[in-house]
Amino acid sequence: MIRVLLAEDEHLVREALAALLDLEDDIEVVAQVGSGDQVVAAVAEHRPDVAVLDIEMPGLDGLTVAERVAGQCRVVILTSLGRPGYLRRAMAAGAGGFLGKASSASELATAIRKVDAGGRHLDAELAAEAMAAGDSPLTDRERDVLRLAADGASLGRIAAELHLAEGTVRNYLSSAMTKLGGQNRLEAILAAQRMGWL
Repeated sequence: MIRVLLAEDEHLVREALAALLDLEDDIEVVAQVGSGDQVVAAVAEHRPDVAVLDIEMPGLDGLTVAERVAGQCRVVILTSLGRPGYLRRAMAAGAGGFLGKASSASELATAIRKVDAGGRHLDAELAAEAMAAGDSPLTDRERDVLRLAADGASLGRIAAELHLAEGTVRNYLSSAMTKLGGQNRLEAILAAQRMGWL
């Protein structure tokens, strides 16, 4: 039996997935949680073979959770957001599977089996989009600055939090705007979010 933990914030979706997966002869849903903050404790308690994580959850997002449970269980990421950068970030976080929520229950079951066996299962359309989009042009520091700006941080707060001079923060913002084709920081933030690079 493949022991599965489901992490999905929409109760109805989570219950439906659990019911469908429980119909499989070789898959057992051993735990269900509704927020990313609950996953690490649930993995420790229930010791699943595979965690199926929604990418967008309250608390910790699925990518952050995938990094935290790496080595304890294998991970399949589910997303309704087909952002190319998310696929690359999921693979970097250690996820073995990446599926859109438009996938069928049988495809999810197939992904769980493959990932449990040590393989990978990627949504073909999302993988093609990620390859076409290429790598993020942003440096780690530009991404940090944009992420804080997206959270509404002032120039001074960004500088303080990253231990940089305000002029350096301005330079990083300017560089990110140029790379992303944004006329201002909001356009750059939106472009980066649209691609899944933040």
